[in-house]
Amino acid sequence: MQLDEMILDVDQKIEINAGVETVYKALIHRLSDGNGGGGTPMPMKLEQWPGGRWYRDLGEGIGHLWGHVQVIKPPTLIEICGPMFMSYPVSGHLALRLTEEGSVTTLSLRHRAIGMVTPDHREGVKQGWGGLMEGVKQDSEG
Repeated sequence: MQLDEMILDVDQKIEINAGVETVYKALIHRLSDGNGGGGTPMPMKLEQWPGGRWYRDLGEGIGHLWGHVQVIKPPTLIEICGPMFMSYPVSGHLALRLTEEGSVTTLSLRHRAIGMVTPDHREGVKQGWGGLMEGVKQDSEG
């Protein structure tokens, strides 16, 4: 496996016509109970403190740890470190940053990982994070 095949680097931004507090609440919703796209719910829990878990909750003690909160500074920053959706040797970091300018808030997402990243995850992650960001936009502007 070549080094460039082991690196994942996704950088996406979206402008949202809403204040930073509104967008932050929508982001938290989409990272937890409101997660899932295309009509397929994917229940997640986000413990909103440093060291808190972000995990998929399938009930009865069954689930999948996606990461731990590394930094949380409401309403402008959440950083999570962990494997996310990848159940194999990988180390990842997700940064979600909100910046407000006038009546527009920009949501910036940066997901970087290194490890045995599979080609399907390398491609699918762009669409998946894009769906999350579009959901935050819809919830905020709705």
